[in-house]
Amino acid sequence: MLSASTNAVRSFLKPGVVAPLAAKLKHTLPDLPYDYNALEPYISADIMKLHHQKHHATYVNNLNVAEEKIQEALAKKDIQAAISLQPALKFNGGGHINHSIFWDTLGPQGGEEPTGDLMDQIKHDYGTFEAMKKELIGKTVAVQGSGWGWLGFNPVNGRLRISACPNQDPLEATTGLVPLFGIDVWEHAYYLQYKNVRPDYVNAIFNIVNWNRVSDRFHQAKLEC
Repeated sequence: MLSASTNAVRSFLKPGVVAPLAAKLKHTLPDLPYDYNALEPYISADIMKLHHQKHHATYVNNLNVAEEKIQEALAKKDIQAAISLQPALKFNGGGHINHSIFWDTLGPQGGEEPTGDLMDQIKHDYGTFEAMKKELIGKTVAVQGSGWGWLGFNPVNGRLRISACPNQDPLEATTGLVPLFGIDVWEHAYYLQYKNVRPDYVNAIFNIVNWNRVSDRFHQAKLEC
C-alpha cells in the first residue's frame, strides 16, 4: 500500500489541479527497508547513501518549501504566484514519489522472476517475462538525459504498460498509469559505480527487484481501479 505522504503528493499532481489551501503535514524522508550496503554488489553503499540522504532528502525539503509558498500565495489570493510554483511542486513532488517507490521495490532478496497474478498478467500482455524485461530495459536505457523507466498498470483497460518519463515527472499524474516498478536513470543513481555505461546498471537492477512488493502494488492498483 502507498504511504500517506505519497498519496498526499499524488493528490496535488493531478493534471490541472492547483494545491488546495488546507494546511498539509510536512513530508519526511522515508527510512530505507534495508541497510545501505544491502544491495551490493549491484548498487554500492556509497551510491545508496548519496542517493537517499542527499538527493531524495533534497526533493523532500524542496517539496515542503514549494507547498508552503503555494499555501501562502493562495491565502493572499495570488493565483499567478501559486501557478508559477506548480513546476517546483511537480519536480520535487515527483522526485519524492518516484524515489519512495524505487526504494520500496528493491531488496537484497530480489532477482527472482515474479509469480502469481503479476506473472500471469505479464504473460498475457507481453507473452513472456523476458519480453517484458527487454522492452523495459530498452525504453529505460533510451531515456534522453535524466528520467525514469516504468512498468505501470493502466486502470482503464486493466493491462500493464511500459513507459518512460523525463526528469522527475511522476508516472500517474502525467500518464494516468499506476506505477508498479521504476528504474531511476539520473546519473546520480549509478555514475559512481557504472560510469557512463547505463545499460550495465539497468540490467543489474533486475538482480535486486523485490517482485513481491511489485506484486503488492499491482494488486492494490487493481483494487482501486
